[in-house]
Amino acid sequence: MSVPGKLSQKRKLPSLPENEKKLYDVIWSKGTMGMWTADMKKATGLPNNTFTKTLKSLQTKDLIKAVANINNKGKKFFMAVEFEPSKEITGGTWYSEGSLDFEFINVLRGQCLRHIERHKVATVEIVWQCIRDSGVFTTECTMQQIKEIMGAMVLDKEIEELNSSGVGDSSHIPAGRKCYRSSRGRAGSNDGSFASIPCGVCPRIYECIPDGVISPETCVYYQKWLDIEF
Repeated sequence: MSVPGKLSQKRKLPSLPENEKKLYDVIWSKGTMGMWTADMKKATGLPNNTFTKTLKSLQTKDLIKAVANINNKGKKFFMAVEFEPSKEITGGTWYSEGSLDFEFINVLRGQCLRHIERHKVATVEIVWQCIRDSGVFTTECTMQQIKEIMGAMVLDKEIEELNSSGVGDSSHIPAGRKCYRSSRGRAGSNDGSFASIPCGVCPRIYECIPDGVISPETCVYYQKWLDIEF
C-alpha cells in the first residue's frame, strides 16, 4: 500500500473490532494528508451512528487524531497518530493550529529589519545567520523562510532590493550580489554618492568589465551618474 508521507509501516496495534480496524486502515492509508469524515463514511460504508461511535473509539484509544486543514477549515480531518500533518494541509511554518501565525511573522519581520539596518546593507544569508546566532526563536528559521519574509517586506516597501556596488555600506558584499537595505533613514546612509550609483541595481553587473561589451566606459547610465553634481 502506498502511503503519502515518509512513514510506511504501521505500529503494532491492539486487537480491534472489525469496524474499528476497517476505519483505521482507511484513515492510515491517507498518511500525512489526513482524511475528511465524509470520505471515511463513503469508503467504509458504515451507518452514521456506527461510524460516529467507531471514530470516537479510535480517538479514545489514541490511534487517530483530529488535524486542522487550512484549505478546508469547515471540514473535520483525522489521521493516524504516527503521522505528522504535511505542510499542504497545515500551511507550513507560517501557520499555527490552522491559523496564520501573525505573531511569529511580525517578530521575524522585525528581526530581519533590525539586522538589515545594523549592517546597513545585508544579504538573505547574512540576515539568516544573524537570526540563527541570536537565539531569539526556540525553533530554527530556515533560509527559505527568511527569503520569503524579506520578499514580502520588499513588496510592502519596508526594505529595498538591489545589487551590491561593492563599496560604501555594501563593501562587505561582493559587487553584483543581491542584497537589501532599509527604506527608512536613507538620508543617513554612509554610502553617500554611491547610494545612487546605477551599478547597484543593474541586472547585467556580472557581465560588466573594463573594455568588455558591457563596461563602465560604454554605459550611458554610469556616464549620466558621473555628470551629477553632488
